[in-house]
Amino acid sequence: MVQGLGDMGLSLTFAAVGSALGTGVAGMAAIGAWKRAFMQNKMAPFILIAFVGAPLSQTIYGMILRNAIQASNFTSTASSYQMIFGLAAGLAMGASAWMQGKAGASAADALAETGKGFGNYIMVLGVIETVALFVMVFSMTALPK
Repeated sequence: MVQGLGDMGLSLTFAAVGSALGTGVAGMAAIGAWKRAFMQNKMAPFILIAFVGAPLSQTIYGMILRNAIQASNFTSTASSYQMIFGLAAGLAMGASAWMQGKAGASAADALAETGKGFGNYIMVLGVIETVALFVMVFSMTALPK
């Protein structure tokens, strides 16, 4: 049942935009790294795809939060609060995805160049991911029951 404008899924929308930007940036870097490997007749490291796909999870967090907002007990007059709530959380999760993609782009370049450091790079992406998780969890705890 539609309760108001907040149900239009702003948390999902903005998280997904961030995921698209993040995967795009990391994807371009991975393609560039693979191109360099091919030009040097070296094996192209397939593991770079892990850096490309990392920002996708924020879309899932945005969807989970959207569902929680829709299921919460907002009054019918609180639709503007729902909208602002979803917008703010979605922007934060989207920014996390975008920055994760930028870090993933650097990680793809570094790993392709050196062949070393995969665990370190994944840890950095995990820290950035934590921002989106915190936003989702803390936002869900602030929703009216």
